[in-house]
Amino acid sequence: MESGAYTSSGGQYPLQFSVEYPDRDLNRLTTAFRIIVAIPIVIVLAAIGGGDWSGGWGSGENAGFFAAGGSGILFFPTLLMIVFRQKYPRWWYDWNLELLRFQNRVGVYVGLLDDKYPSTDERQSVSLEFPYPDAKNGLNRWLPLVKWFLAIPHYIVLFFLIIAALVCVIIAWSAILFTGRYPRGLFDFVVGVGRWSNRVTAYAFVLVTDQYPPFRLSP
Repeated sequence: MESGAYTSSGGQYPLQFSVEYPDRDLNRLTTAFRIIVAIPIVIVLAAIGGGDWSGGWGSGENAGFFAAGGSGILFFPTLLMIVFRQKYPRWWYDWNLELLRFQNRVGVYVGLLDDKYPSTDERQSVSLEFPYPDAKNGLNRWLPLVKWFLAIPHYIVLFFLIIAALVCVIIAWSAILFTGRYPRGLFDFVVGVGRWSNRVTAYAFVLVTDQYPPFRLSP
């Protein structure tokens, strides 16, 4: 997975997210009872996150449809370190990155995008990457205080996108039960909503970039 920087000309955003399309017949039995089958891993994720299952992509205030957890992201301590010390401890970065990966693996499974049970450590079909930030030279020390507020337009758009994604998953659930396949157009849209939400999370709550998230579903 390549990483880069988003530019106004349409370059890459620092957070890159993708899910491999399952070009095969999906397990219809586990698809039919996915909500029940996913309960054990959702409990594990909720225990790690220290919060409840919010049923959304991403985490924190940006939690939307399909992923669990929320309060496990190290937001406030990271904010304080950037503001007062201009540091982003590497192990905090590693924790946030791996927790987001795990949350998204669970989200992908609950959203029927893959029928492989979520691993607590293996990446499986989900790829989520963002670079380790240079807090002193690459981040504005005061911007973390207002990023959550600046992201409000994204929350509004994501509210409607998440509703649309829910409808897509319901349609895909029926399609998988009858055909064994996840319609590619619906798959790409749901992944796009996850990509959008994760980018907002990286900007407003994980605080790894000062680059404002683009209003787009595509990479």
